[in-house]
Amino acid sequence: MIIKAVSAKEVFDSRKEKTIFISIKTNVGNFSASAPNGKSKGKHEAKPYKKSLGEEIKTIGKFSDYFSEENLEKFSDLHRVEDIVDGHIGANTLFAFESAILKAIAKEQKKEIWQILNPNAKKFPRLVGNCIGGGKHSDQEKDKKSDSVSEAPTSFYRKPDFQEFLIIPNSSSVKESFEIIKTTKQTSKFLLKERDENFKEKRNDEDAWITSLNDKEVFKIIKSIEIPMGVDIAASSFFSRKKYLYKNPILKRTGEEQFDYVSNLIKNFDLFYIEDPFQEEDFGNFTKLMEKFPQKLIVGDDLTVTDYKRTEKAIKEKSVNAIIVKPNQNGSLLEVKRVCELAKSKDIKIIFSHRSGETEENILADLAFGFQTDFLKCGITGKEREAKIKRLIEIEERLKR
Repeated sequence: MIIKAVSAKEVFDSRKEKTIFISIKTNVGNFSASAPNGKSKGKHEAKPYKKSLGEEIKTIGKFSDYFSEENLEKFSDLHRVEDIVDGHIGANTLFAFESAILKAIAKEQKKEIWQILNPNAKKFPRLVGNCIGGGKHSDQEKDKKSDSVSEAPTSFYRKPDFQEFLIIPNSSSVKESFEIIKTTKQTSKFLLKERDENFKEKRNDEDAWITSLNDKEVFKIIKSIEIPMGVDIAASSFFSRKKYLYKNPILKRTGEEQFDYVSNLIKNFDLFYIEDPFQEEDFGNFTKLMEKFPQKLIVGDDLTVTDYKRTEKAIKEKSVNAIIVKPNQNGSLLEVKRVCELAKSKDIKIIFSHRSGETEENILADLAFGFQTDFLKCGITGKEREAKIKRLIEIEERLKR
């Protein structure tokens, strides 16, 4: 496959924020891909753009003629692209560019994208669905009918301090799991109506329910549904001056107090999955939690940011037994593969994840299946979230034929 031209433009993500859309012209047709935007970001993750989105679009245009001599036939050939653009573009642009290239290679070879990564892939990732939200993803309320976004009324509005309350069905079928998480989300809506007088059926950045209940009250709701559950605490988002600053209710916790609080939540609510329970530099408390709960998934996201060296450090210090992988958090799909290979070599579970500002791009499903990850975390409802799950179901159904 030979790239004849490359171009870029702005498009809007699910939060109505601008992101990049890459198009390539090749000898086998035209292909495109977009990148999502993160809101809750680890400070160590790669920059989405070298300078700005606008500058990145101009830069891509300058590279349009640089690839005509490159014949790209396999996944590892992406290194030729990276050698050319290295130092000139950011992670979002590189991810979208390489995604478009994989689509073209797959088309030329009459294969699925996941087959370019791993033609022997068989295991499907387990779905992780964000059911009820808090933290940075629930800073605004979205009107379901008009799709407009407005600030929540500060006079009464509260929210959970934790960012995501997750449901994780244990089904061998992706299609069945999808039905379970959709049904569970509807059930949680009725329970929220009963227990939250401020509940208005509003949804946050990831289409999860917005509530004024606190963390423990939300855990009680999900526990009553009797389904494996987890949480993305996103502790860095409310950590300041060596304290965890809770707002619902208002209190401050030291690192030691945070450890005790999280430990009690794990025991009292039988949490299966705990993501970012401590701020992104606190490898030590992650390690202590791992020692105390070796059978639970202690997940690093802001701690590891899809970065090889930070993942290596977390593994060496025994801080995690699972990691979040967000391809656009790194940009290079070659590096994403390295991170996945490192994790697998040390028996670390891998969770491929969407971002809060998503597009209808569905390549995440092919990447998760192709890299044979353990989980896919991409929300529950909303066209941008469902696009990934439906693509995974499509792969599942084709392999059954």
